[in-house]
Amino acid sequence: MVNTILCPLSGAPENEEVLNKAYSVAKELKSHLEVLHVEPEAKESIPLLGEGMSVAMVEDMIGMAEKEASERVARARKLFDEALKRHDVTVADKPSGEKKMTVSWRHEHGREDEVVARIGRLNDLIVVARPGDSDDVLTPMTLNAAIFESGRPVLVVPPGSAGSMRKRIAISWNGSVQSARAVSSAVRMLEQAEAVMVLTADSFRTSGARGPELAQYLEWHGIKPDTKVFEAPAGSVGPKLLEECEKFGADLLVSGAYTHSRMRQLILGGVTKYVLGHAQIPMLMAH
Repeated sequence: MVNTILCPLSGAPENEEVLNKAYSVAKELKSHLEVLHVEPEAKESIPLLGEGMSVAMVEDMIGMAEKEASERVARARKLFDEALKRHDVTVADKPSGEKKMTVSWRHEHGREDEVVARIGRLNDLIVVARPGDSDDVLTPMTLNAAIFESGRPVLVVPPGSAGSMRKRIAISWNGSVQSARAVSSAVRMLEQAEAVMVLTADSFRTSGARGPELAQYLEWHGIKPDTKVFEAPAGSVGPKLLEECEKFGADLLVSGAYTHSRMRQLILGGVTKYVLGHAQIPMLMAH
């Protein structure tokens, strides 16, 4: 069940698209959306300053950091207020007992990645922008914190991904713990989908027989997916997976995140790294 959704906003211009997607999901699932802005402490920038700097220079740097932080808060709040007007949704800080979408604003101080991980643990889903599509350096840190530190599924939104996500859903299935967590968190969306496709790579790591096993499990939830096994030589699983998603016309990809060593994938590459960098549709991921 997805009853609460967290959407961190840094105040970057690209946040508008992510916020709109969070609204769309919350409306479809009749969930509460908590929009979060984390304001960094200006004094945290001091350790990054070079040695030998004068007190005046340090104060100037802190002043600039405080000014930038204030501007980010204002931009994030403006995005929140504008979205609220567009979508005409009820603001609520406590459950009303009614099954409908509500929204709230939350302003915290500290490191964005740490705060997102902490608050994310108390939400059913976290919605973030895809790293690399923004000049906001906090985005990759926030995504990593959401995936590895929150214990919650994460919806990663690439630019230009408008529209519903519950019509045609693809599942990347390899039988891993991470994949199972992703599917479990997506069951409600899968129940509402018009079509579901289970995609399994026939590779040296994964058996094509895993797909029908998942299909049988989903049928107990009233979901009748199609299954497809695709050949993927070493190093080609990511590109082949996205190719199959495009053929199916998927508007959402459900996938485990970093099913192998995180360090290995970050350095040498892997399916998660490739998909995060190239997918044109939202990705629901879990670790």
